Amino acid sequence: MDDIMLRQLDRRDPAAAAEWRRLLEQEGIHEDPHLDYTAGAYDRHERLVATGSCFRNTLRCFAVDGAHRGEGLLNTVVSHLVEYQYGRGNCHLLLHTKCCNLPVFRDLGFHEIARVEGQVVFLENRPHGFESYLSRLQRGHGRQAAIVMNANPFTLGHRRLVETACRENDTVHLFLVSEDVSQFSFSVRKQLVVQGTRDLHNLIFHETGSYLISTAVFPSYFFPSSEAITQIQAALDCKVFLRIAQALDVTSRYVGQEPFSPTTAVYNEMLRRILPEHGVTLREIPRFSADNTVISASKVRSLLSEPQSQASRLIKLLPPTTYQYLTGAHLIK
Repeated sequence: MDDIMLRQLDRRDPAAAAEWRRLLEQEGIHEDPHLDYTAGAYDRHERLVATGSCFRNTLRCFAVDGAHRGEGLLNTVVSHLVEYQYGRGNCHLLLHTKCCNLPVFRDLGFHEIARVEGQVVFLENRPHGFESYLSRLQRGHGRQAAIVMNANPFTLGHRRLVETACRENDTVHLFLVSEDVSQFSFSVRKQLVVQGTRDLHNLIFHETGSYLISTAVFPSYFFPSSEAITQIQAALDCKVFLRIAQALDVTSRYVGQEPFSPTTAVYNEMLRRILPEHGVTLREIPRFSADNTVISASKVRSLLSEPQSQASRLIKLLPPTTYQYLTGAHLIK
């Protein structure tokens, strides 16, 4: 370890980036292009022997050269990244890693939230962070269901899904994806969902924080990845949701059928496989259509990106509150 030097790895440097990719590939690690800091550990010959990276409040992309395993390099890299994250004000840190790395991260003060057995484990650096999140969730009564949505933005399709769940249950827990990685900010998305469901009185709103459909546990939802990686991340997200469902006595989850997004289709398939095994029913609701067009948030965003947005088409896809917001924000021309 005396011969090891730890420093920032500049992935904009072609030679450094190529060496970094070789190490990741050699150790079977998926290259994540969405990183905002990368560290490298170099031996006395200036060869990269270990690496790890950050993105927002997550740690990711760890790799240690097989010839240097058992030398404590992973501990060194993780400790450096934790210190770096604290220095930029990120105190709640999350990561997912191979299950075989769990003992190392436990020794470094990380605590398990959920796992996909034999594949991946989701961890945080707070001993009771997730339990604290669960304890703050508002409880409901009677037959309880859940919906998790991004609503980017809130459409008539989202509205139909929420209406259906509210009609069939005493309480509906609506979890809104809180990370700001979408075209519309969380504050705007929340405003549109709350305003667009104001007449439905058995809804309880929750923020997902870093726990559900987040860049910490499910980056493939936001950034394209291979189907195999997406399946594992989606399964992990399902396991996190099941802990939430157990805490709230939720017995069903509502989703819309997915004809467009391959990532969401994979996610729905994971939900179909995993939830019933744990006593939670999955209700897939057919997509709502208008003028023979299946309504989706991606369709709305596509229309908004056109040089002259067609108000007559958009008004048929959106609740009045969303349409009014987009008009007021001058996104509809």
